[in-house]
Amino acid sequence: MKHIFLLLTGLVLFAFKGQSQTTVTDYDGNVYNTVTIGTQIWFKENLKVTHYRNGVPITDVTDNTGWTNLITGAYCDYDNISSNGTTYGKLYNFYAVADTRNLCPVGWHVPTDANWTALSDYLGGASVAGGKLKETGFSHWQSPNQGATNQSGFAALPGGNRTNAGTFSNIGTYGYWWSSTESGASMAWNRYMTNFGSGIVTVFSSKVVGQSVRCLSDSTVSINEINNNENIQVFPNPANDRFYINYTLSENAELKVYDIEGKCLFERALTSGMSVVDVKKFPIGVYIICIMGGNWTVKKKLTKE
Repeated sequence: MKHIFLLLTGLVLFAFKGQSQTTVTDYDGNVYNTVTIGTQIWFKENLKVTHYRNGVPITDVTDNTGWTNLITGAYCDYDNISSNGTTYGKLYNFYAVADTRNLCPVGWHVPTDANWTALSDYLGGASVAGGKLKETGFSHWQSPNQGATNQSGFAALPGGNRTNAGTFSNIGTYGYWWSSTESGASMAWNRYMTNFGSGIVTVFSSKVVGQSVRCLSDSTVSINEINNNENIQVFPNPANDRFYINYTLSENAELKVYDIEGKCLFERALTSGMSVVDVKKFPIGVYIICIMGGNWTVKKKLTKE
């Protein structure tokens, strides 16, 4: 969702906690809660559906050799145990992800690689975003479940994967999620998180591999409430060559400037007092000023003339 910040005009978002918008039901009748993170709306659970959107069944392949030789869409439960599918969601090969009959319900899609990047950028970058996405505790993640806070409400689970040899691995220690973006004829991009790290890692895998899927809404959240926080003032707005931030809180913060496609163009530490940001090399347009404290985030729209 390249235009993740297009409609954002400023909002205080505390502790990155998204507000559940609604529930969504797939073709099989599975009901999913959703969570808003920034301007994206995600399923809070891994996909469990066994039919494409139009009702055509997806093939359930239990045999290892049969899985390895697939060139069409398929799913399975981890270790072919149905309760694993109930808890962690199904594992799908990329051929199911890429099928034009669609895995996700109407109005939802498998996120692109850029969608995943926008999510991790919003949560402070790939090195820390995994902790903010992972479910806390040890009910599903094995110890130490490093850095897990679930501040985002995403509640990522370690569903493991099915390798291109058809074997199952890493339940409890790794969670893998497909993107819909290919990397050549036989590979596609995905993300993974581990129990021993706080990051979310970008890799590419064979299209034969079985991984989890999270659905992302086709729509972004339109936010039009102007934040008048007296402790954080951004001016002039519109700006020309530079803008100023009058930050009067004692807590140190982090400043990031994004373009409307969600790309971070500038970042620095922010301390109490007046700061100046040089934007004379930025193209004319709309930008998002993001200021993050320990458990809060303030966003403001800035127009560059």
